[in-house]
This record gives sequence, structure tokens and C-alpha cells, in this order.
Amino acid sequence: MKLQRLLSLVRQAVDDYDLIDDQDHIAVGVSGGKDSLALLYALHELQRFYPKHFTLHAFTVDLGFGIQDFSGIKAFCDGFQVPLTIIPTEIGKIVFETRHESNPCSLCAKMRKGALNLEAKTAGCNKIAYAHHKDDIIETMLLSLMYEGRFYTFPPKTFLDRTELTVIRPLMYVSEADVIGFKNKYQLPVCKNPCPADGHTKREYVKNLTKQLNKENPGIKERLFHAVVSGNIDGWALPGQHSPAAGQDLAGQDLPKASSVTKEEF
Repeated sequence: MKLQRLLSLVRQAVDDYDLIDDQDHIAVGVSGGKDSLALLYALHELQRFYPKHFTLHAFTVDLGFGIQDFSGIKAFCDGFQVPLTIIPTEIGKIVFETRHESNPCSLCAKMRKGALNLEAKTAGCNKIAYAHHKDDIIETMLLSLMYEGRFYTFPPKTFLDRTELTVIRPLMYVSEADVIGFKNKYQLPVCKNPCPADGHTKREYVKNLTKQLNKENPGIKERLFHAVVSGNIDGWALPGQHSPAAGQDLAGQDLPKASSVTKEEF
């Protein structure tokens, strides 16, 4: 995936859902994974020509495993002249040694977000950009359906009452395959995830399930994403609209109309 294509999808998301306002000071959560590095790359490049002026500040949460090397992230941020704050925590020890959590990902995510939000607020940021892409949105919807019995996924933009921060997701129209292609083409300095639970979660199961479904039913990911954007989920209606145009997803790709698909094909 070329930078021009990435910027096109990110700008469309930003414009569609008013993710960035003039004079925003945006915190970018950078874990060192491909998604967060691609997000920081895209937002930095967007700064060059976007009509609304905004600034960036990268934040990395040190989980306290003692084996994380942040030199690649620091060099990456230095190259873009984006300030980086590394937040020291003992989240890894708390989750895996003190609490012995059976579902460690939930607690870890809450603690990481809490630490990030606090530091972002202290640094004067008013928004936080998360690197959730299109596949994350689809997988979260399926997780919600399968394990909670409700049709839900996180919205493009969320206002956090307690901190008065707004979470934005500029990669929402970008597929994981495109992120991987971008990472390879531009040689992003991806850091290995030190988490013991990596690859052994419900999300990983749903990710593999989605891949299999898409292999057996080509195009199903786009149809699932279309179901999200047109499904009246809180926070997904376009400003001034109730739903996207029928037969087209918000990233501009044509989808089959419901009338062209029989009940048997579902």
C-alpha cells in the first residue's frame, strides 16, 4: 500500500466524521506495532496539507516487563520531530503476577488506556488517536455478537466524560492487509509484543474465524463493515445523515444490494 492511498483513506475518515478540528493537540498511542506506527506516519503526513492545523504527541506505555526496547519507536518519532513520552507502569506485573487474571486483556487494556489518558491530559492534549483499523471494527462487532449477544462496535469518535478527551480512530477505513503492505513497503520499525497472552485470546480466535469466512465467502468483510456503518450503532451516523448511501460502503467500494443476495446465500 502506497502512502497516497493511506492518506486518502485517513483523510476520508477524518472528513466524514469530523475527527480533527483546528488547533487540536492529538495524543497518538504508539505501542510499536504496525498499526500504531502506520497511524503516526499517516497523521504526520496529513499535517503537511490538511486545512485544519493540529499538533501531535506520541505516547508509549511501558508495561513493565523489562524486555521492551523502545529505541526503534524513539528513532521513528525523532525522524518526524514528534515528541515521545514513555509512560512507566507495572501493568504487566499487576495483571499476570498479582491478579493472575483469567481474562488479562480486558484489565490490561483498561489500565493502559487509563495511564495514556492521564498523561495525555497532563500534556495538554484534547484528543487521543487509536490505531483501530477496519478489521478491528469488524472483529469487535463479531465479538460483541458472539459473547455479549448485542450488535455493537466502537465508534469512529468517542468523548470521554471523566477526562474530557475525545478518542478518534483515523484508520477506520484501512484494512489490516493494507496496513501490513504499508509496513513492508516503508519498513516500519515494528517492535515485538512481549505480552504472554499475545496470540491466545478470543480476539485472535475471531480474527482467524473472519479470515476463514472471507476465504470461503469472498467480500464478506466488506459486507460486515457495511452492516456496521448502516446498522444504527451509536456514534456511527454521519454528521447530518442517518446512514450511508445504500449499496456503497463509506470507503467508496461498491457492495452488493440486499435484493441481489438470496436468503439461501446467507
